[in-house]
Amino acid sequence: MDTLQAVIISIVEGITEFLPISSTGHMIIAQKLLGVESTEFVKAFTVNIQFGAILSVVVLYWKRFVSGRFQREVLEQAGVGGDDYFSRLFKFYSKLFVAFLPAAFVGFIFSDDIDRLLENVTVVAVSLILGGILLLFIDRMFGKASEDQEVTYKKAFKIGVFQCIAMVPGVSRSAATIIGGMASKLTRQNAAEFSFFLAVPTMFAASAYKLLKDYQILLEWNNLVILLVGNVVSFLVAMVAIKYLMKYLTHHGFKMFGWYRIIVGAVILILLALGVDLQVM
Repeated sequence: MDTLQAVIISIVEGITEFLPISSTGHMIIAQKLLGVESTEFVKAFTVNIQFGAILSVVVLYWKRFVSGRFQREVLEQAGVGGDDYFSRLFKFYSKLFVAFLPAAFVGFIFSDDIDRLLENVTVVAVSLILGGILLLFIDRMFGKASEDQEVTYKKAFKIGVFQCIAMVPGVSRSAATIIGGMASKLTRQNAAEFSFFLAVPTMFAASAYKLLKDYQILLEWNNLVILLVGNVVSFLVAMVAIKYLMKYLTHHGFKMFGWYRIIVGAVILILLALGVDLQVM
């Protein structure tokens, strides 16, 4: 993989990481279209450029991370805003930890199986279509959000369980956690925000694990330069994508993303049926 290919894949990561359309699935497709072989470095690269994307969340929501607030206005109206600062901070991070645990457990146990799935474009296509159908009806399925928008430990764990579904390529971590939030009666906006927050420990852990596992490959000078470029690109692009997603979801919901997933998945299956080789080597 050369620098230009790395930049293109990083742009794809930055755009798709926080949109409910599957960043992993799109990177697999982009990798194949660019003719990039699935080497150990490439596999590690596609995981580690997520670090740049999570930094965009930390930068955009910096005040939330240092104040320990999920939904500031909601919590203040509920009388929670007056909590002791350290108590509030502990609750904030402990709830993120509770939500993070299911995916950490599943990812550790089934890491090898997940790696094999990452090379299967058919799985990506089917997941895109099924997830797209779900997004078309998500607002109708979960109905009106409750008045109580506080993220409890129970809600956090439930969202974390939904996140485990995203281990399947094409599902989308963002879509799974947003759906989990809405299933817990959070609004679209609050579910999306919690999804962003949960991305930080989840993606950081995945990046750190991959770095420790493949550090000898990643720290080779040429590979390190490409990795740094990829993280910078994914960071900048993800900043724009997050702002767009929050604005769009507030006014329009998920239908556009649902139709997009269905169309992309269907095109992939048609190409595969016609004998086009899309499998990642």
